[in-house]
Amino acid sequence: MLRKVLRLVLWALLALVVLFAVSVALNWSTIQRVFLGGVKVYETTPPALPADIQHPAILVFSKTNGFRHEEAIPAANALFAQMAKDNGWGYFQTENGATFSPAILSRFDAVVFNNVSGDVFTPEQREALKRFIENGGGFVGIHGAGGDMTYDWKWYVGDLIGAQFIGHPMNPQFQQATVRTEDKGHPATKDLPDAWQRTDEWYSFEHPARRPGYHVLLTLDEKSFANHKMMGKDLAMGADHPIAWWHCLGRGRVFYSAMGHQASAYAEPEYRKVLLGATEWALKKDGPDCAAPAAQPAAAAGSN
Repeated sequence: MLRKVLRLVLWALLALVVLFAVSVALNWSTIQRVFLGGVKVYETTPPALPADIQHPAILVFSKTNGFRHEEAIPAANALFAQMAKDNGWGYFQTENGATFSPAILSRFDAVVFNNVSGDVFTPEQREALKRFIENGGGFVGIHGAGGDMTYDWKWYVGDLIGAQFIGHPMNPQFQQATVRTEDKGHPATKDLPDAWQRTDEWYSFEHPARRPGYHVLLTLDEKSFANHKMMGKDLAMGADHPIAWWHCLGRGRVFYSAMGHQASAYAEPEYRKVLLGATEWALKKDGPDCAAPAAQPAAAAGSN
């Protein structure tokens, strides 16, 4: 009888090991991206671009060497493609980091980072993006584009995004909350109500993005949702919780929004207004100018 029980226990343990191994195999990419520092994929051959891309033009980039927002990325890509069609902009979408060369970037007026995550560029590609923006190119970053716990590239988080992501609540991950419009003097927010309700995965940051030269547009009312914790860690930022802001980086126009985890976000009228206005501003069609280089605070560690 004892042998039979032991045999059943061993078979049960073996089944658990097999199930665990199968689960790891099926989710290996996610495990690498989230828990093992991301994948290391770097392209060196750019994609073929159309011979003629009309100006103004946006380059929509959605490469992920870190966590991948599987639902949000195609929804946002479709929205920006529609925006370009409706407004007569040139448009190209890619996940190929080799697109970031001086020659190719010169064909665009702004880049959109659609939930980009992880270390996605070679040193030369990093430098191409940095020079593109500092010399007058526009940048629109969405949600995961500012949502890595750590960054290999300190300029990106320290100067471009301007705030270090520290996490988002879980259990529940998605919560309805009140977004407050702090500044209606920017194209991204000029047509928004003073306050509006929406559901998202709410990012928290180490410090509010209120450094010299950074302008907060939208804030999150933490009193409007219950859970502020991730694995027991309190992520509350208190009364000042910015979730969208803009600034100048050299002559470049930079906008970042922490909203947009779910595909449904890109069908919301208010959020579509935010992204349309932000992109029009990045394309220099409207709003505050960055013609004169603005003084920028140094990155947390180094400039590359």
